[in-house]
Amino acid sequence: MYPESPLPAVAGPTGVGKTALAIALAVRRPIEVVSADSMQVYRGLDAGTSKPTAEERRAVPHHLIDVASPRERYDLARFLAEADRAIEDIRRRGRIPLVVGGTGLYLKGLAEGIFSTPSRDPKLRAALEERVRAAGAPALHAELARVDCEAARRISPNDAIRIVRALEVYGVTGVPISHWRQNRAAPQTTAHPLRLAVVSRRRETLNERIRRRVEAMLAGGWVDEVRGLLAEGLEPSAHCFKALGYARIARALRGEESFEGLAESIARETRRFAKRQMTWFRGMKQAVWLDVEGLNEAAAVDALEALLFAGA
Repeated sequence: MYPESPLPAVAGPTGVGKTALAIALAVRRPIEVVSADSMQVYRGLDAGTSKPTAEERRAVPHHLIDVASPRERYDLARFLAEADRAIEDIRRRGRIPLVVGGTGLYLKGLAEGIFSTPSRDPKLRAALEERVRAAGAPALHAELARVDCEAARRISPNDAIRIVRALEVYGVTGVPISHWRQNRAAPQTTAHPLRLAVVSRRRETLNERIRRRVEAMLAGGWVDEVRGLLAEGLEPSAHCFKALGYARIARALRGEESFEGLAESIARETRRFAKRQMTWFRGMKQAVWLDVEGLNEAAAVDALEALLFAGA
């Protein structure tokens, strides 16, 4: 069943300024933020994930931040379950849940729901991931093509994460993942129609903001944060180290990569990621774009409020 009204959401590429706009908007509306960021869920990953500061979180309640151990593998299914609970709780208290984040998969899952048939097997997943490391993603893609040609057609031969997930679903349920997605009778998580504002800036402006942000994060203790995580026994292969920059810093600490040029290499990686985010958001039919280039904060918040709460 759909909620009574669309769920307001703010998305955009990393570094565009989503958090600042959401916090400024919360001065005007009784908002609580539901984070849609796949790496801010991890405790201990602070300097490199640009989490809202303690002061910002005191001013505006934030949900789904610091909810997982860095040793866990947080996934879409868990996000949707926890987001549903947060949204229901916020609405029950007469306040407004505002989804804010740049993880397109999470936003798509919220908007459309996913099938919720039990299909997880950590041992099988670990075995498939080991095979990816040993033989490469294309080898498993060829295997996927034999059991689920429709999924193989949609998934890139180099997209290891989605290939592993599709093979895991098939291995657990005996039914191709494409069948589950096309089967309307399959159990589904709640679909929340979104009123989605995607914040954008000129590429040159965004790139400069990314450069400055990476430099600030490194100056703010990012390397020490990664050093501490490794000292606590966190494996470099941990899923949380897929967060931008963490694996690169870990390699530098192990002497496998130079610290020289580290800021630029992470900024370059981040720029590429931002481009992929923009491509994802362009594929979301409900997205309304908000170009904040040249706007001061007050004007940008005016425009965001008009998009999210028109007629409210």
